[in-house]
Amino acid sequence: QVQLVESGGGLVQPGGSLRLSCAASGFTFSDYAMRWYRQAPGKERELVAAATSTGERTHYTDSVIGRFTISRDNAKNMVYLQMNSLDVEDTAVYYCNTNPPNGGPMYWGQGTQVTVSS
Repeated sequence: QVQLVESGGGLVQPGGSLRLSCAASGFTFSDYAMRWYRQAPGKERELVAAATSTGERTHYTDSVIGRFTISRDNAKNMVYLQMNSLDVEDTAVYYCNTNPPNGGPMYWGQGTQVTVSS
């Protein structure tokens, strides 16, 4: 079955950096687009970044452009989110996400907490 396991969250000061990782299993990773979402307290879950199956094309929500970078290693079935210049507004639970290339259910990891605070 599809499994997505996030890691790398934590507490960081404003202006700091974190690198989130997502280990994927149970599907042909190199065929699937991968995404990072986040959900802050009291807010809806939002798409943060996405990468195509090859990683050649990426998409970011406006608020993270120039600060976050999504990347993937198809040989290791891993997707990453490098987060720089973190702001308190980036505080949220971050989720790894995918769904089959021909549609179908969305798969989610358990999430990893990122807290940006001084």
